Amino acid sequence: MAKVITQETFDEVVKENIVEFSMTATEAREETTKQFEAQGINLANIIKDLNLNLESGIPLLNESIEYLRSKLVNHQCPEEEICKHLATVIAECKLDVPHRVLASKLGAYDLVVNKLENEIVNKEMLSLLVQTANAIIHKQPDVFNPKSLQIVSRLLKTETDIVVVCELLRWLQKACVLHEMNRQMIMDDQGCLKQFKILVDSDAAEIVKNVCTLFRFLILDDDIRVEFGKAHEHARTLATETLADITKLLFKYKSDQDLVCELLLTIAALTVRNEFCQVVEDAGGIKFIMDAMVEYSDSTKLLREACKLLKALAGNDTVKVHIVQNGAAPLIESALNRHKDNEVFARHALACVATLVLRDKNNSKALYETGIAETIVQAMKIHPQSKIIQRNAAWSIRNMVSRSREQCDTFLSYGVEDVLNQALVDHPTVANDIKSALRDLGCKVHLNEEWKARSDIQIKHDE
Repeated sequence: MAKVITQETFDEVVKENIVEFSMTATEAREETTKQFEAQGINLANIIKDLNLNLESGIPLLNESIEYLRSKLVNHQCPEEEICKHLATVIAECKLDVPHRVLASKLGAYDLVVNKLENEIVNKEMLSLLVQTANAIIHKQPDVFNPKSLQIVSRLLKTETDIVVVCELLRWLQKACVLHEMNRQMIMDDQGCLKQFKILVDSDAAEIVKNVCTLFRFLILDDDIRVEFGKAHEHARTLATETLADITKLLFKYKSDQDLVCELLLTIAALTVRNEFCQVVEDAGGIKFIMDAMVEYSDSTKLLREACKLLKALAGNDTVKVHIVQNGAAPLIESALNRHKDNEVFARHALACVATLVLRDKNNSKALYETGIAETIVQAMKIHPQSKIIQRNAAWSIRNMVSRSREQCDTFLSYGVEDVLNQALVDHPTVANDIKSALRDLGCKVHLNEEWKARSDIQIKHDE
């Protein structure tokens, strides 16, 4: 078994090399590493690049946390020095995960949380304390606890400083990533939910943006430690409380393109039920999307988010009809034709088309009349190596022609059969989708018989 040492032992030897042998920090770390490796010691668990105080040889992170431990409990402590050491901890924790894990092991997170329990008049110190908590919790959400949530909930109600409020929201965001229990704990806090609803109507665009991001993090399903999450329940709760308000914000911030993208993405994420599609339409969502696709026709980012939302709204058959009736067909064709070279946008636009024409002959006709058949085939030819584009295009073709056989000849005239057959060779994992398109186009296609009954097998009945 390989021999190991603690971080403290490694740091002590580095310090000794600096103080006793007048080495630089870099030389001391290199020499210490060589010494231990020569002894057959495994240093995989050791952080070798801790920034050091050149006078004392002590790592800056350790030194700052020890200073905070001795001074934060003292209400007469010099605030400038505390802010300086908080800034050091933040800078060290931003380097990588091992630094954040070490800071947590040294008790920095608990120190910050305990200090935030008290009222803090100095706004700079308050901001730095929250930033420190953010820096430590990033990618290690296990340190978040009920006391943390209690403090964030209280500060969200009392704080008016935009910077502090945004940092508090980011604290919650980072607690949600890869941690289902934290998400459930936040959603179970009625005070937090009430405050989220208030913050959605904030006049500060940065606050609205961070609330939207938090909503999307609260409906993640990324914690492999939990067999069943509550992503759908969380989305339903948030949508019931805020979806109409968020949709109306599109008009309030229509000149802020980045925020509009955030809002569109959040609305699409929350639209998880049939009735929510109708809520978005009633709040003017479809009308806004049509106007935005015209105004921001050069922005692939905004057009992509618009297509995502249209796809989500098309989950309601009535809303799906209204989308096309409001003029979506020519806008989608124009956007896809204009930006078909952009792979990310093209895959979302094709998925949107496939959903809009699914089981709807009138929608299929409206899109067909825009000339989108040629655009779909061109997109497939431009991105032959993109499995997602080939699959989404196959969906679009199949859904368009399945109830409108008269469209088949048009697609075939653009060489779609050869393109689909090539995709069949290049992307066997989506063969069933491509074969479905070939079948509905009337092309020759070999369909595998997955199961066939055998006449020579007799079923024995128990008497």
